[in-house]
Amino acid sequence: MPGASKQPKKGTRSTGPTVVVLGVGQMGLVCSSMLMAASGKADRPDVVIWGRNADETGELAQTRKSDRLPGFVLSEGVRVSIRDEDLSRADLIVSAIPVQFIREGWERLRPHVPRETRVGLVSVAKGIENETLLRPSQILADVLGDDPDASPRPIGVLTGPTIAAELARCLPATMIAASDDPAFTEQIQRMFSSSWLRVYTNNDMLGAEIAGAVKNVIAIAAGVLDGLKGGYNAKSALLSRGLAEIARLGAAMGASPETFFGIAGVGDLATSCFSPEGRNRSLGEALGKGEKLKDYLKRSPYVVEGVPTTKSVMDLAARYRVEMPITAAVHAVLFEGLDPLSAIGQLMSRELKGERVG
Repeated sequence: MPGASKQPKKGTRSTGPTVVVLGVGQMGLVCSSMLMAASGKADRPDVVIWGRNADETGELAQTRKSDRLPGFVLSEGVRVSIRDEDLSRADLIVSAIPVQFIREGWERLRPHVPRETRVGLVSVAKGIENETLLRPSQILADVLGDDPDASPRPIGVLTGPTIAAELARCLPATMIAASDDPAFTEQIQRMFSSSWLRVYTNNDMLGAEIAGAVKNVIAIAAGVLDGLKGGYNAKSALLSRGLAEIARLGAAMGASPETFFGIAGVGDLATSCFSPEGRNRSLGEALGKGEKLKDYLKRSPYVVEGVPTTKSVMDLAARYRVEMPITAAVHAVLFEGLDPLSAIGQLMSRELKGERVG
């Protein structure tokens, strides 16, 4: 029946750690797949994917398929659930909830997160929360409000060039596992690495999350260029100057400059700006062709993280006094009624100066 959870086939239950993946969107689905692909050992994880919508989650449980990711088939080893209490037995929780909905989702689930053990939390969301300007990992820490006298709960992020449709097809990819806890970073690396996914470690969680958030904004601008048929010269220039904006903001906030020139930075940015499957780039392309923002969002089945994040990045730029002209142009197109072609013209007519990166 719709909404019921479906157990894996008899004999496939694991004696390894229990991992609960929150969210049945594209990243939730592929994270479940990645965890199963990385198994094959004696400690293979018991993977549960949780969704809040009973109808959608029930359909996934019955068919092992989702309209959100055509062609994808969820492994029979993954259990599908709508039971909040399933979090109570988790050893690791992967949060694949879109950024602007993380707080709402985790406030609902908080009573079921084990308190007596150091359950690790991994975020795969990319964006900045409006109003609070918190990164995904900070939202989790804020909602859970751990006892200051207890050992801190390990929180990490998994990020990088992650077009979900490619991950679903097990195409070669790389990602970054980042955390303030080195042992937890290595645990994430071990649990997700497979024959087709290579996970590197990084101790700059701040930089990894800022890179993942701001690249969505730059990808919208790249899509606008595609819609206007601006050409590859223009897009390559946009990518390089967009990277400079990301690095400047990150450095002002205390991140390591090296992070922005690695997988989590330029790697993710390049994929987002050039892939025809990127949500933010696709939105920008529609805007460049003349479609209105509200019309595109109404017809899109996906959450486009770059739209609300643009507001947050503008607020961060003001707080840290960082010049971000591309981000400002995207904001003007999205929320101030500026014509996309005029936005390009304004960027090209800015005062001439020497190149500065970071």
